[in-house]
Amino acid sequence: MFAYFDIGGTKTRIAVSIDGHSFGDHVKFDTPKEYTEGLHAIRDALKSLSDDTPFEAAGGGIAGPVDREHTMLINSPNLPEWVGKPFVQDMGSLLGCPVYIENDSAIVALGEAHYGAGKGDPIVAYITVSTGVGGSRIVNGCIDQGAYNYEPGQQIIDFDKSACPECVSAQAENYLSGTATAHRFNMKAYEVKDPQVWEDLSLWLAIFLNNTIVHWAPHSVVLGGAMIVGDPAIPIDRVEEHLNEICWIYPEKPKIKKAQLEDLGGLFGALVFVKQQQK
Repeated sequence: MFAYFDIGGTKTRIAVSIDGHSFGDHVKFDTPKEYTEGLHAIRDALKSLSDDTPFEAAGGGIAGPVDREHTMLINSPNLPEWVGKPFVQDMGSLLGCPVYIENDSAIVALGEAHYGAGKGDPIVAYITVSTGVGGSRIVNGCIDQGAYNYEPGQQIIDFDKSACPECVSAQAENYLSGTATAHRFNMKAYEVKDPQVWEDLSLWLAIFLNNTIVHWAPHSVVLGGAMIVGDPAIPIDRVEEHLNEICWIYPEKPKIKKAQLEDLGGLFGALVFVKQQQK
């Protein structure tokens, strides 16, 4: 029996697998802000799904960059009380098996590359625009490694904030995310109906993607997250039109695709991730 988790800044999703090749029903709940409460909630959900069958291994994504040894969160705006806590050790003790973790965006990227919109493409750039902005690069079916996790949402896209004086900082995350949009307009992002707001977001996302494309040179770019697949959403057709105007260095641009796995991308990615860790 194998255990999978997708610990997001807002929601956590849990699934188990008998054979390590597929999973059945999954459980979703609000991610506890308190670390120990979160550990116990994950353990209880996994044990319920498995009928207390022992686990051979467990793994998945967690909301933020992890340390170089992949044992804990080292930064997380949405889960500050989890930062610096020995997650792999603690969860391993609770489950009685090896536990593997990776940044949540990287795990979703892995899922989309194997089972979703990026399937068949050698190099896939996955970008999520949701509560925050994150992403990862998948090369030949594996998460591309750096000294730390990729944090594309921290790139600066408007140095002097002239395009958005009310934005908190010049980083892309503080322009594009649902959290940033809610902060600007004092309402949930999905409550913002002004078409010009979404047009501005499409331009800013195109600038962001231009940087991503010239740095990562992918065959495809997969876009996910509530600001992409929700209603309303950043219009992908307008993003592509803006991108056509500014991204001209290559003879052809990578395909821009909308994520296909919806809320289950992290669990599909965890399925692949645990399998790869055991080789």
